[in-house]
Amino acid sequence: MDRDFVVKTHLMASSSLLGRPTLIEDDSRAVVDLVTTKDMVVDDEGLVHGGFTFGLADYAAMLAVNHPYVVIGSTDVKFTAPVRLGEKMRATAMVKERDGKRREVAVEVQVEGKIVFKGTMICYILDRHVLAH
Repeated sequence: MDRDFVVKTHLMASSSLLGRPTLIEDDSRAVVDLVTTKDMVVDDEGLVHGGFTFGLADYAAMLAVNHPYVVIGSTDVKFTAPVRLGEKMRATAMVKERDGKRREVAVEVQVEGKIVFKGTMICYILDRHVLAH
């Protein structure tokens, strides 16, 4: 896949679980796509667990910042519609505010133009890996 961006964070993220980035502009915005699979479904109706939608949005927020040591500190989000098996979700994340190492990122997830998730994620750029002692 040709792309003119470099992923700098979450380097081992699974594209089948968290999505495939299609656009990254460092410390600005990102777009990530995820097609839902049967492993994400929680009932016979084909309902996809919201954790996969949240995970996609989280990953998009991380990529909008795109720093090796970015983490999420808090979120204020809403699920606005269900997601079904086989649907393609597209997450768009935009850095709205920068204050030192703090970033406020607006995130929206859509399926075929319909908003299914939206909110704000507060991210922090750390000096070292969150698991470093």
